Amino acid sequence: MTTAETTDALGRILAPAAGVRLHRADDDSAWWRHAVIYQIYPRSWADSDGDGVGDLPGITVRLPYLRDLGVDAIWLSPFYTSPQADAGYDVADYRDIDPIFGKLADVDALIEAAHGLCLRVIVDLVPNHSSDEHAWFQSALSTGPGSLERERYVFRDGLGDDGAQPPNNWESVFGGPAWTRVADGQWYLHLFDPKQPDFNWENPEVRAEFESILRYWLDRGVDGFRVDVAHGLIKAEGLPDWDEPLHMLGDADGVDHDHGGKHPPMWDQDGVHEVYREWRRVLNSYNPVDTPGHDPAHDRVLCAEAWVDSPERAARYVRADEMHQAFNFDFLQAPWRASDLLESIEDSLAAGDAVGAPTTWVLSNHDVVRHASRLGLPVGERRPNGIGIGDPQPDAALGLQRARAATTLMLALPGSAYLYQGEELGLPDSTDMPEEARQDPTWERSGHEERGRDGCRVPMPWEGDAPSYGFGPSDRTWLPQPEIYGSLAVDRQRGVAGSTLELYRALLAARRDLRLGSGSLSRIDGYGDDVVALVNAADGRASVQVLVNLGVGAVPVPEGWEVLIASGPATADGQLPTDTAVWLRPAE
Repeated sequence: MTTAETTDALGRILAPAAGVRLHRADDDSAWWRHAVIYQIYPRSWADSDGDGVGDLPGITVRLPYLRDLGVDAIWLSPFYTSPQADAGYDVADYRDIDPIFGKLADVDALIEAAHGLCLRVIVDLVPNHSSDEHAWFQSALSTGPGSLERERYVFRDGLGDDGAQPPNNWESVFGGPAWTRVADGQWYLHLFDPKQPDFNWENPEVRAEFESILRYWLDRGVDGFRVDVAHGLIKAEGLPDWDEPLHMLGDADGVDHDHGGKHPPMWDQDGVHEVYREWRRVLNSYNPVDTPGHDPAHDRVLCAEAWVDSPERAARYVRADEMHQAFNFDFLQAPWRASDLLESIEDSLAAGDAVGAPTTWVLSNHDVVRHASRLGLPVGERRPNGIGIGDPQPDAALGLQRARAATTLMLALPGSAYLYQGEELGLPDSTDMPEEARQDPTWERSGHEERGRDGCRVPMPWEGDAPSYGFGPSDRTWLPQPEIYGSLAVDRQRGVAGSTLELYRALLAARRDLRLGSGSLSRIDGYGDDVVALVNAADGRASVQVLVNLGVGAVPVPEGWEVLIASGPATADGQLPTDTAVWLRPAE
């Protein structure tokens, strides 16, 4: 079908395909290049036994919901044995399941059930640090300075005549010093909580152990790994002082930090890439790409959580011999302005294309304010460390309207995408959580100055009138649910025209049918500075035009095109309102 001419907002006639091409169609059939992956936070997804904490059997029972939603895979946040000082990101045993989540047999059953529903399973891997209760760290404490066991972690002598000062001035991202002194006088590094000592990735034994862990879970049938703090494993030689604040997960506050031209010595060091080349070789042994009969539908994958300075730096993690995906945090942090969104999309696609990798889009996860709340703040204002009682509150209606538009834009873009549990319901952050209920270590270590991430981690609402809104068989929840979650529960939205859940289902179905994840993308000029206007053309399918109106006035829908999906209703005269997105296809 040829592309129809369209009338822009100023009445000028344009051909959509005549705009600047941003990305060529991707004919690679590997599933991960265009997949939509759904993040499950196990504590907060579904509780099978009524103890108030989500678990693996609860996840398994609810998997058909995700099949019906239309995603391709799930990503599970950590479920390993852990004292839960940081909600499981402090791992004591990488080869076993914490009892609060179930048993090893439960994860085997979950993987089998997911595969039976054509859902792939990606698990979290936490390589930057372990729990201080890990057997290795306990051995390091007992054997003392200079031991082989202590070389597995970053131990150093202190400064000063008596060694009573930390080895350098680094701060923890959770607040307070990044060093803790042990009984024999040495100090160990923890970029996060003191109960999360950093591994020494210069040590071959550490590298060999994690390759073994990869193989352990691959042998159990997982389809890949999301790698936590992927940019943090290697530290600069000599551990030099760093005088800039160590922001939450790098520079995730949305502010452009040039650090005076210096590079943070604890983040994004070049040496991390050799680690991931080694890991890719492990995964390639399970993905025999050079073997006759190789099926890319069964590829095992690596996804980087790398908070780095630019799309170009992020693209280094997805070169052909490293990881498969890297979260696009530049897009997540882009202010709600057409120019900023377009710049992020163009730069991200260019950086990914330069190394032959797809762009991996994301708007929410377990570490950031949900985009239904974040986009309800004044444009440009950031709350990276949570929103709570006493803080300026988001405009809930505006936030949801913009969130629906942002997702409609994101799912029209070529590449892969990650969704965070509950965003398909339009869940906001819990901003009225009692302070005594907070559990994020950031809250305590910051002296109650930073709210932390609890607001985005509240348990899912499934049934509006049930105890704990259907999260479990009792009214217990490990974090309190805000009252508004009842009206947003799954059963209140399923089958309801115009609901956020049904919007997501429609977007995901159309994205798959039209192969938008592997399509080409071009910019359409002429709509004005407040409109994002793009056209995605998948090979052999009708072009889809996506418009997002971020201006103050309505925008006419172009002639020759009809509405396929819209994030919100049109105006009375059929125009596209402010903070609304639409997918259009050529009229028949």
